[in-house]
Amino acid sequence: MKTKKEICIDYLDKFPNAKSKTLANLIYEENKALWNNAELVRNTIRGIRGNRGSQRKPVERHIKPNGISGNPFELPASEAADWATVKIPKGNNRILLLSDIHLPYHSIEAMTQAIEYGKQKKGVNTVILNGDIVDFYQASSFARDPRKKNLKFEFDVFKEFIGKLYYALGEPKIYFKQGNHEERFERYLFVKAPELIGVDEFKLDILLEFGKYGIEYIDKKRIIKAGDLSILHGHEFGRSIFSPVNPARGAFLRAKDSVIVGHNHQTSEHTEPTLNGKIITTWSTGCLSELTPEYMPINKWNHGFAYIETDGEDYKVHNKRIYKGEIL
Repeated sequence: MKTKKEICIDYLDKFPNAKSKTLANLIYEENKALWNNAELVRNTIRGIRGNRGSQRKPVERHIKPNGISGNPFELPASEAADWATVKIPKGNNRILLLSDIHLPYHSIEAMTQAIEYGKQKKGVNTVILNGDIVDFYQASSFARDPRKKNLKFEFDVFKEFIGKLYYALGEPKIYFKQGNHEERFERYLFVKAPELIGVDEFKLDILLEFGKYGIEYIDKKRIIKAGDLSILHGHEFGRSIFSPVNPARGAFLRAKDSVIVGHNHQTSEHTEPTLNGKIITTWSTGCLSELTPEYMPINKWNHGFAYIETDGEDYKVHNKRIYKGEIL
């Protein structure tokens, strides 16, 4: 049986550039029977890397001097979370972007149009579910109608939906971006059952069985990059994304870079050149949910989705609007 130090060395061999705290959390999660907490794992890693003075004998191939580790004064461990952009691999270069489906309050007609478009684009190899895919109605902080379906029903509808989508489009790689509606579930646990936070069985990707289809879950408001194009749900900007012109201009004013968002349920585009001639374009996509919900029957929403082609860092966005059963 390997010692704790040998286990840590094995992980360091696999992830030599990982931050000590990040790696300690991973090792602890996968070996909880050996350590009482992740900080003890971190101490072992720091010893291996030579960051604990004469207290530990470092392993030469993993030595990282304090100047490199970024903590020469032995400051207390930080609780700051890692936050990294998710880069879509170059091979995943034909992307169907679907946002604001709000299952089980989806539009069957609009979803059918979007899936059919994806099938016609036979090169589609990637689907990005760009937030608010499940409604999480009963986890909302707003006044809730008890007659509406419960969370289990919504989970079951998603599982049925994702299987249909996956096989209809030829088993593409799927990314699932957390939107503000998905955040409802986490906030619900914070208030109703905080003891369940962090329990694997109550993590959203486990409850929705992402592993069955190899779905990658993107949470914490992280940015997705497809080539040079940034992809966000839209709620990451807060209310500052709203604009008297259109959501795309609001995204431009907030991002000052090319980005596509959902969230506002409205198809729009905005383009401006920089002083040096660089063209910056931003887009917002329509939704695939019902257009006249009880809580807001009067609105500016429309159905829509996007198709994105990438070639290295270059990209093309085809922002599609659905009107009267036709893709425009």
